Amino acid sequence: MKFFVQQAVLDIGVKIVFAVVEEIDNHIDSNEWRNYREEKIKELLKQYQDLDIHTDPILEGFHILHDRSKVKRRKNIPASENLIKLLKKNGNMSYINQAVDIYNIISLETKLALGAHNIDKTNGNVTLRFTDGTESFQPIGTTEPTVSAKHEYSYCDDSNEILCRLEIRQVEKTKVDENTKNIFYIIQGNEATENDFLLETAQRIIDTTAKYCGGSGRVVIPEII
Repeated sequence: MKFFVQQAVLDIGVKIVFAVVEEIDNHIDSNEWRNYREEKIKELLKQYQDLDIHTDPILEGFHILHDRSKVKRRKNIPASENLIKLLKKNGNMSYINQAVDIYNIISLETKLALGAHNIDKTNGNVTLRFTDGTESFQPIGTTEPTVSAKHEYSYCDDSNEILCRLEIRQVEKTKVDENTKNIFYIIQGNEATENDFLLETAQRIIDTTAKYCGGSGRVVIPEII
């Protein structure tokens, strides 16, 4: 599997690296992770108690990317912003499985847009590019695919299926469940995030996943097309 990014997507300010972690055991439900998670959520609730989302440069940076893609703000909340809103509303975060939980916590901490996908369900390579309206898109929780909108930066595989629309919505096809063994992670930033911060976050995802789920990983910088 290779990873590519379209120059036109980089030109609007998207910053992207990937991480690959293979041979994990996602059936694990670690008490050590649960305890860490509980303490981290308490810290994050305090950290974001008085957060003004509209003045935060990283969160606003994703909205700027949407503006440049002609995507409406109100209907397209960036993934990390949505996580923060849900955390503040519920006082906690829903647990799905350990690998997903790990990257959600790291997304909350960093405000970066993170996603995880099952490599074994991905067709060929992954390219971050603008859509042309012919791509198939079946978001998580839906039963039928739809046709994509045009000119939205999205992560697509070689079968012309969207795996993640913008940095907002992932799909049924490659969702990570307890049986997933091989994962690629999206680590996306914007003009308010330094490149080194993305690389450090990618490595942190690898190290944390390996610690609690096993496996080994690598950071991947996509080829520009």
